[in-house]
Amino acid sequence: MSKYILSDKDLLFRVLKTTRPYKSLFIKSIILAIVVTPFTIIQPFIIQKMVDNNIVGGHKEGLITMAVLFVVILIISVILKYYFIYLTAKLGQSVVKDLRLKVYNQITHLKLRYFDTTPIGTSTTRTINDIEAINDVFAQGIITIIADFLTLIAVLGLMFYTSWRLTLIVLITMPFLILTVYIFKEKVKVSYQKVRAQIAVMNAFLQERITGIKITQIFNAEEQDLNRFKNINKLYTRANLDSVLYYSVFFPVIELISAVSLALMIWLGAKGFLVGKVTFGALVAFPLYLNLMFRPIRFMADKFNTLQMGLVAAERVFHVLDSNAFIPNDGKNAPEKLNGKVVFDNVNFAYDDHHNVLHDINFSIEPGETLALVGSTGSGKSSIINILSRFYDIQHGNILIDDVNIRDYDMFALRKRISVVLQDVFLFEGTILENITLRDEYISPEAVTVAAKQIGAHDFIEALPEQYNFMVNERGNNLSVGQRQLISFVRALVFNPDILILDEATSSIDSESEALIQYAVEKLIEKRTSIIVAHRLSTIQHADQILVLSKGHIVERGKHNELLEKQNGHYRKMYEIQFSNTVR
Repeated sequence: MSKYILSDKDLLFRVLKTTRPYKSLFIKSIILAIVVTPFTIIQPFIIQKMVDNNIVGGHKEGLITMAVLFVVILIISVILKYYFIYLTAKLGQSVVKDLRLKVYNQITHLKLRYFDTTPIGTSTTRTINDIEAINDVFAQGIITIIADFLTLIAVLGLMFYTSWRLTLIVLITMPFLILTVYIFKEKVKVSYQKVRAQIAVMNAFLQERITGIKITQIFNAEEQDLNRFKNINKLYTRANLDSVLYYSVFFPVIELISAVSLALMIWLGAKGFLVGKVTFGALVAFPLYLNLMFRPIRFMADKFNTLQMGLVAAERVFHVLDSNAFIPNDGKNAPEKLNGKVVFDNVNFAYDDHHNVLHDINFSIEPGETLALVGSTGSGKSSIINILSRFYDIQHGNILIDDVNIRDYDMFALRKRISVVLQDVFLFEGTILENITLRDEYISPEAVTVAAKQIGAHDFIEALPEQYNFMVNERGNNLSVGQRQLISFVRALVFNPDILILDEATSSIDSESEALIQYAVEKLIEKRTSIIVAHRLSTIQHADQILVLSKGHIVERGKHNELLEKQNGHYRKMYEIQFSNTVR
């Protein structure tokens, strides 16, 4: 984690590197920042000349010319500022668009262990809020700070040229101004870090609680959740109020320093005018110069803290982009088809790399065979299928498919040949067809229909409004549990896998739907290696091999009838308990 505690300079340099694809936009913005400066600062100088030469000097014939020149310069300044603001905003949005794609792509390829330990709301914050804050680095940050700095230097130069005496008077308050800006910068940076941290906590809480709202209402936990949210909301509000406090102190102090400078300038400048050391035009122009000088300083401090907020967000975003939480994908083997032979050779596995949940797992499945995994909750059934699909990597032993170590396969090519049906079905917002094909353009609607008919899902889909174009709500909430499970089964089959995995896939299905699925499975396992994680033992009686697991160990293996013959065996006890419950 220490590698992400970077200096502001390092972070800024890395953020600026993201503009490389938009180099021309960046250069144009810098050029405009330089060009707009003289048109901004020349306006008080023209007013001074109008007063000294045309009004006090009595040359009225040139007054209209100077007035027209002033208006022309003002219009040019406005046009240049428009293009400057537009280009910096366009640059920021372009960079943000690319970063958002990079972060999303990074997150979707991270290993599942990352999501086991990182709240979903935190990843959402990185992808939306933090990246949007980086936009301000360009739209209101670094380039506008450069423009303000150039304006400040140019104004000071013109002020010294106009009257070095008045300029020195104005600069008397400068040390106080610099100290104020520095204190403000440091305080607001800390407050922004707290704001970003608290908004991530809030997003994570809301994501989790809204997703699980049904559980909250079932157990009448609304008040408890509200109290917890009140505390999170209070901390977030406090972090924002701290930053508001610093702003509410900073701007009045800047106005006070500006007023003191103006008062000193008028007082001492008037004395200089009376003795002929300061022109009247300079006395008139200097309040305008003073405004041009203090305005960049005031807004530069604000923009600098906008930049700080963007850098804080950038550090969090780069943390995600630099994450190495990936399953190594060094394999080159990418077969178009697998025979389906699976071997687990002395496999040990731990989710946290320390506490094993699988111990010395050994078994083999021949192509086309069906293996059933049974056991109590936490026995290691789901862990076996997770490591077979390389959602997690094992710490010891070997897993072979067709006598090739799964690490030697291209991970995505391997997963393409394996289909998994989970107990907890997740459907996305979209049509049924999109949920089955996952927008894979190579899967035709006709293939989906064929698979749905094999499973027995075609009839209920045809009965829905719009049929296969029926819109599924988020997480499939407008479908029954059984319908969602059937759709997920069609989704697995339509990809034509060589290895089919059912993880408690029939546990939420009614008896009629279970019979349909069982019929489809029996037809499909003749051609595919199948692994069935089962709670209902009636669904696995015809499996070629049954493994009984307990606390990560294989305690029994054999066929259904063989395991039933074992007196006091684990499988027989499980079967008798289920049978007795069925009789009741």
